[in-house]
Amino acid sequence: MDISGISTNELIKLAHDGNKEARDRLVIDNTPLIWSIVKRFTGRGTENEDLFQIGTIGLIKAIDNFNTDMEVRLSTYAVPLIMGEIKRHLRDDGIIKISRQIKDNGIKVKRATDEYIKRTGEEPTVAQLSYMLGIDTDDIVMAIEAASQVESIYKPVYGNDGSEMSLIEKVMSDNDNIQSEDTEKNRLIDSMLLSELLKSLTREEQEIIRLRYYEELTQSDIARRYKTSQVQISRMEKKILLKLKKRVM
Repeated sequence: MDISGISTNELIKLAHDGNKEARDRLVIDNTPLIWSIVKRFTGRGTENEDLFQIGTIGLIKAIDNFNTDMEVRLSTYAVPLIMGEIKRHLRDDGIIKISRQIKDNGIKVKRATDEYIKRTGEEPTVAQLSYMLGIDTDDIVMAIEAASQVESIYKPVYGNDGSEMSLIEKVMSDNDNIQSEDTEKNRLIDSMLLSELLKSLTREEQEIIRLRYYEELTQSDIARRYKTSQVQISRMEKKILLKLKKRVM
């Protein structure tokens, strides 16, 4: 069967029907996309060729699970799946870690917060948590920040099919050794993903994401702006990210 000149959606339908040639064509056509994402992870301890093979797994998952009725391009849908596969590999290799002490403090903070809310109906402040647990306020904030990071736009999330994907990559994280042309490709990838995700947010939710991940303010800084508690901002952020995850899935 001659597949030259066939649209992407038609190739996807053929691939879903088991046409290997159509699937191979889709992989070849999106090879530049995989390499653009791979170059963002240069210097993380894994050869780019290996990351490319891992990223290809994410692309194939995108092809297999893509719904041609969605109002989104395959390349846009594939970005978080490719990133998710690469990030899972790096995480499983032990490159991304949070110290045991911070994790333990995070568990204590969560338990204490839940108990306090049940008892008083209100959320505890950082100072109250520090007094209750006997942990310095700086360590309390660090534990909360680490817990938030686990739910942040860097954490892979899982779709109904078991595929892994990330939410948002900060534009500011481009490596210094990436050339300007590749940097522009990375910015395009960010723009493609963000434009789809942020549409589902309210104006206030978009503002919190902007302050948190673009101006890089802490939750405490944002809490002061909104005249509320840091814990409340943390909860709001988690709800927003959960909303974004559902949008990606």
